[in-house]
Amino acid sequence: MKRRAFAVALGLSLATVGVTACGSGSTAAGGSNTIHVLVYGDASNKVEKQIVETFNKTSKVKVVLDTIPGADYQSKLNTIINTPQAPDIFYNWGGGSIQPYVKADLLLPLDDMIAADPGLKDNFLSSVFNTAVIDGKSYGVPMRGTQPVLLFNNKKVLADAGLSVPKTWDELLNAVTVLKGKGVTPFALGGGDQWPTLMWYEYLFDRVAGPELFQKALTGDKTVWESPESKKALGMLKQLVDAGAFGSNYDSVKFTDGGSPALLAKGKAAFELMGSWEYSTQQDANPDFAKNDLGYSNFPSVPGGKGDPADVVGNTNNFYSVLKKTKHPKEAAEFLKLMYSDEFVKAHLAIGNLPTTTNTEQFLSTAASPEYSKYQYDLVKAAPSFQLSWDQAYPPAATTPIHTAVQQFFNGKLDVDGFIKAMQALPAS
Repeated sequence: MKRRAFAVALGLSLATVGVTACGSGSTAAGGSNTIHVLVYGDASNKVEKQIVETFNKTSKVKVVLDTIPGADYQSKLNTIINTPQAPDIFYNWGGGSIQPYVKADLLLPLDDMIAADPGLKDNFLSSVFNTAVIDGKSYGVPMRGTQPVLLFNNKKVLADAGLSVPKTWDELLNAVTVLKGKGVTPFALGGGDQWPTLMWYEYLFDRVAGPELFQKALTGDKTVWESPESKKALGMLKQLVDAGAFGSNYDSVKFTDGGSPALLAKGKAAFELMGSWEYSTQQDANPDFAKNDLGYSNFPSVPGGKGDPADVVGNTNNFYSVLKKTKHPKEAAEFLKLMYSDEFVKAHLAIGNLPTTTNTEQFLSTAASPEYSKYQYDLVKAAPSFQLSWDQAYPPAATTPIHTAVQQFFNGKLDVDGFIKAMQALPAS
């Protein structure tokens, strides 16, 4: 899932930051007979536990799986990453999320592992694998599934309101009016987490300006934020907020504690713009809803926009990276090989995730929802552009400023000019 803002405090113990061990073992950072693997705590942990159990059946060096609740993951990882409590292997988003660790020489380049087993690279889609390649060296192996952001819906709510899934911006605005008239919040939004709000910016900027605007921003071109396309996208967002599309208390709702998904599942909201993990989240918390009434579509088109309606935004995948100080690089490589195993692929498909291995397509029929998995696969395969989430494409130092600006523009504390200035002040990638 999404990355959170980094904390600045250092030196806390694992117990202090609330890591939960899902196995046995002595210490972190490569104890004499253990490898500690740190992951983001959520519904996908069931697969990670399964893969760890598979590895431990045949390995003398055992993997211990440690989890941190999702809302706290990134800040607490940053707290321990350069301490004796650091894990051997850790979950991340590639791209900007690991650049500071590479610059600090904390990560082990995986090129020697790949030379010994080319499958560690060749068994993954190259466009995804390359997200964790920095300065020509590989620092991550994909370990979950691709995560495009989709517009999820409650099919029953839409049917009761006489609505179909909006394919254009005008249809989306019409749905807001109709749903408000029915006493239903049009869009569930976990604004308290901030990053779900960012997804609206990512899609609207792409649909209005095309992916080039953000790519130019990443290269340090600050003028793009004050372009007519940028101002148009911001105006459309303000129109949506002012229309009451998200209700009035979205900043007190979170995705990470199940709040916004519950609004969708219980019919109190009609839509939720969320990463593809919404399916596994709903399958875990509201299985009947996930099976019968959870719908999904791509983000609507914007008439006159430069962006292709088939573009997607989100996370190309999550990755496992290895700390340079691990005492068990050989065993770490053996563990990473399981990330392209048939068992791995089928287990993730069973909970609604879509691995980016080259053997995924042959197992789509085994997924929890073959229809959903095939929809995602075809969507990603056909997308002219798959834009990495802004808070992952930028380095971690930019995460809090991005999230703050996004939230403050939505709740009216920043106007258009204020938002533009905030984005122009972001540190370079």
